Amino acid sequence: MLDFIGTIVLVAAIIVSINALTGAMPVSASQRIALSVGAGLWTGLAAALAGANLFLGTNPVGPPVIGTVLASPLIATAVAASISPSVRASLLGMSMPFLIGLNVWRLGGGFFLLLAAEGRLAGPFPYSAGWGDIITGALALPVAWLTLRGQGTALVWGWNAFGMLDLVVALALGIASANGSPLQMIHAGAGSEGVQMLPWSLIPTVLVPMFLIVHAIIFAQLARAGRGTEAPTMRQEARHPAHTPRSPI
Repeated sequence: MLDFIGTIVLVAAIIVSINALTGAMPVSASQRIALSVGAGLWTGLAAALAGANLFLGTNPVGPPVIGTVLASPLIATAVAASISPSVRASLLGMSMPFLIGLNVWRLGGGFFLLLAAEGRLAGPFPYSAGWGDIITGALALPVAWLTLRGQGTALVWGWNAFGMLDLVVALALGIASANGSPLQMIHAGAGSEGVQMLPWSLIPTVLVPMFLIVHAIIFAQLARAGRGTEAPTMRQEARHPAHTPRSPI
């Protein structure tokens, strides 16, 4: 039953988030469709590889395959943003309150705690990832609301740093807890095996890279605002909230 519920929630989180992100970007309709299709195909590839048990730590190719799937979107986005002014403008042009609010999906971190209760995750990994996500998700809407009002810049910095650090620590603990992996340092029962299989493998391979990119964009927007060259995401939205990009869903 937990896997069934998790599948519904994770698929909904991915579909809604991808469509919301592409809808919030100041790009043409054809570019929006291309981005959505590309993200959908990437999600399908991640699911297919997990279905073939190619993410398992006990599989010799498991660690490099899951690492490649996780890192590829991060590298591709970073490279595209660094060499293409239009890509950079599209990313920075998204509404900061929207990007912050999108993290409400991370309330789903409670699934880590439920998987630990069933013995499918063990060690420090599920509790760090679970509670870190829950805290980030619970604070997302209040922080987004303050940002929409042009307030709480210091709070946004702190919240964003915490949210990104939570993901990085969770990844580190997950890698260190993967049974059979040459990188395993934490030996605690099931370790991180539960998230190496469907549907939970969609978290580290799809949702984690997406939220890391979101956090990076928020940091870039904050830095830009601090230099006095802010995009219309904070103060201007506070004056004209009606112009906040909306999801096409």
